[in-house]
Amino acid sequence: MVLVNSTMLELGTEAPDFRLPDPAGRMHALADFADAQALLIAFICNHCPYVKHIKPAFSDFAREYGARGLAVVAISSNDISTHPADAPEKMQEDAETFGYIFPYLFDESQAVAKTYRAACTPDFFLFDAERRLVYRGRFDESSPGKSVAVTGADLRRAVDATLAGERYDGPEIPSMGCNIKWKPGNAPDYFG
Repeated sequence: MVLVNSTMLELGTEAPDFRLPDPAGRMHALADFADAQALLIAFICNHCPYVKHIKPAFSDFAREYGARGLAVVAISSNDISTHPADAPEKMQEDAETFGYIFPYLFDESQAVAKTYRAACTPDFFLFDAERRLVYRGRFDESSPGKSVAVTGADLRRAVDATLAGERYDGPEIPSMGCNIKWKPGNAPDYFG
């Protein structure tokens, strides 16, 4: 595990398009969420301790905010040849175990992760109704081994403002977690 921070894609960036399969092979695209008041793209995986730490709370968060107009999409971009625990069949098991109500998609080529400038798991990107980036940062201040409750407080503040049609002006602290497991020769150039 290599611990990294998110790259903090520039605010105002238009949501990059994607078309990715879920573990059952059903395709999902950015356009599928056009009617949502806001869209959260979360780069996660199965094995990362930072993701494991928030899974139950993140699932609850998605359920709560989905009822209020937020669409959530999770994407796993890890190289499954080196991390088989992140393979699609394991993603399906994880989705069932934690009660994910959102699509959990597999980015086998890692092209979508690169387009979003994703760096770590978890890595969160919140877009408004016009699909402009309004928040990129951590779920909350908790992390494995830290005696801080998992609340999603940071992301909640941003989503609350966005759903209310307000500009979020709060702090944006980068996500921190395991690096995305890039395929050999596929690591992006935005780290240096």
